[in-house]
Parts: sequence; C-alpha cells; structure tokens
Amino acid sequence: MPDRRFGLAVFDADNHLYENRDALTKFLPAEHKGAIDYVERDGRTKIRVRGEITEYIPNPTFEVVGSPGAQEDYFKAGAPSGMSRRDIMKPMRALPGFFDPAPRLELMDELGIDQTFMFPTLASLVEERFADDPELTHVIIHALNQWMHEHWTFDYEGRIFAVPIITLPIVGRAIEELEDVAERGARAVLIRPAPVPGFEGRRSFALPEFDAFWDRVVDLDMLVCLHASDDGYGRYLNEWEGTRQEQRAFAAMSNFRAAALGHRGIQDAMISLIGHGCLGRHPELKIMTVENGSEWVRPLLHHLDVAWSRTRDSWDEHPVETFKRNVWVHPFHEEDPLGLIEVLGADHVCFGSDYPHVEGLSDPVGWVDEIAELPIEQIELVMGGNARGLIGLGATV
Repeated sequence: MPDRRFGLAVFDADNHLYENRDALTKFLPAEHKGAIDYVERDGRTKIRVRGEITEYIPNPTFEVVGSPGAQEDYFKAGAPSGMSRRDIMKPMRALPGFFDPAPRLELMDELGIDQTFMFPTLASLVEERFADDPELTHVIIHALNQWMHEHWTFDYEGRIFAVPIITLPIVGRAIEELEDVAERGARAVLIRPAPVPGFEGRRSFALPEFDAFWDRVVDLDMLVCLHASDDGYGRYLNEWEGTRQEQRAFAAMSNFRAAALGHRGIQDAMISLIGHGCLGRHPELKIMTVENGSEWVRPLLHHLDVAWSRTRDSWDEHPVETFKRNVWVHPFHEEDPLGLIEVLGADHVCFGSDYPHVEGLSDPVGWVDEIAELPIEQIELVMGGNARGLIGLGATV
C-alpha cells in the first residue's frame, strides 16, 4: 500500500469526544440542578431538559455507538435498498479513546492523526432547548466548558485542542466566557451558526450590537468554528408539515424533510456575517465552517455576486472577496474537494474527518487520496497547514 500520508503532518479539523455522564451536570450551580439531567426510562438512559425527555441523541451515555464511518458509503452512494441510515450504524462498544484524552492520543497515533480540534457531541442540544432562557443558557454552557477543561484541557500535549462553546444571548456574558476559555488555553471556540435567542427574540450575531464581542475575538486572535448544530431551523420544517417535531439525530423523516434539510442554516449565517457588515467591520476575523459541508459554497458565492452587481453602491467591498478573505471551509468526505479548492484556493480549505461519528471516516487520513493530484504544497495546506496556521502553530508538528 502506498504511503497516503505523503510524509504529512496531519491536523484533523473535525474530531469529536463523547461526553461522560457528568459533563452537563458536574459544574451546574446548586440552584440550577435538575435543569438538565439524566433519567432512566424503560431501561434506557435519557437526557431530561427541565422535566421533559429529549430524544435528540438517542443514547446519550454513548456506551454503545455506531462504528466510526459506518455510514460513509451511505453518504457517497446512497442507502442500500430497503435500509435507512439507522439500519447501517454497525453498533460497537465505545472505545476509551472516545471519552478520554490519553487513550485518544494512542488512537490518533494508530490513525495517523498528529493534531486535531476536539468538538463536543452533546453540546449541540443545549442552546435550542434553552432558547427561552438566555441566563440559564449561559450557565449551562459555562458548566460544560468547565467540565471540558477539567477533563480534556483546551490544549492536551500540543496535539488535542478541545473547542469550548460560546453562546451569545447576553453579549457581556459571552465576552466573559471568551476571556475565561482564552485564559485557560483555548485556541478556537465553537459558535452555533444560527440566530441568537435573546430576551426580545432572535437576531443575528452579525448585527452591530455584537461588535464588542467580535472586537474581543480579534484582540485574542481566536479562531471561530461555526460547527453544525441544532440551529432551530426545524421550526420552519414543522410549519410546512404542521407538526411540532423535535430535531433528532438518525430519526426517520418524511420525504419533504429529507429533501428540505440542507444548508440553509450555514448559508444564512454566512450571508448575515457579510451582508450585515460584521466581516467588513472586523476584517481580521477567522471563521471556519465545520461539519457543514461545502455544496453550498459555490451557489452562495454566485448569489453574493448577483446581489453585489445589483446593489453595488451599498457594499463597502465585493462580498465574494469578503468570504474568500475571512472564511475557511471543511468539506464533507463525499463532496468535490478539488472543485472547492479551485474556487477558494488550497489555503482556505481544511481537512476534517468527523471521527468517530458514523457519518465521518473510518480511515481519516485515507481522505488524502481525494486530493492526491494536487501539488504537495497544496496537499500540506489542506491536510494540516491551514488549521495549524489559524491557531498560531507552525507548519509542522
């Protein structure tokens, strides 16, 4: 077998940890105990949010999980006849390296991954389910960040960079959280690409009222990862179908939902960052879209170009150029990375495997074959150089 690493120093921009059972509860203040907790129902452990069980994650203990990359072929070629996404999970007992940093380093060595961003898994359920309580949202996110720092740290041996969450309903609290995680060693933060719930409704994080937060992000030279999450857009699908469904991972869905679920959330987030002027007012911001794929990039750039051509006097700069300056994209493994690189340049595309999630890759570094025809200098950027540069590390490990 040829050496697919090409001698590369691989930085995987999208790895995930599975949270221990106390991740969301250990650091919750006493007055908020019970806001979110674990309960037993019909012999299975579930998460309860303010007294109501959520099915967003069907097995929140992660004792048994789908095998890494079990759905890789599903996303590349579609479902085998008569089988759903859930039918091809290939259940397995979770490995110690899914939960803890020391065995994760051993697993990374086996996989050929030198460094990685480590994103939480359960965190994506929090913000939408507490959207009506901005104060409590900040409390729970802070508690989760405390657990993550205690359990993983934000810089584990210079190889695992766990990414804390910043929630934005109360700007002053968001700045405090940002400064706290920066002081503890965080090099990147996770922000949900969605309108921010607040005391007076939802609004974009790109509006001028959030500028003090973005100013501080620039001051701290922090990378912002817009990682896919429960972005709340299920409420629009519910309106079309006349239901009140909770967004769930791996749940069966109607034909409408299967076709309508797409890239609306990340597209709107990017349009807002540019159209509401945030990236123009903060040209030094570094934004990486993670686990949102890249199919949306070329259509979005086309629409931005059309909008500019029709209303160019209202733009301070061409919106396509703004995107190409401020945004780095992590494509899904089943997409066309060469086409994306042709549009954005190799210096704005980052490899990520979504390991160990079922929709990711079982052999992360093998993805390099998808870009093997590129010059080695470009391969090195995509497979690790870009991510390292975004958080101030050298080009090699």
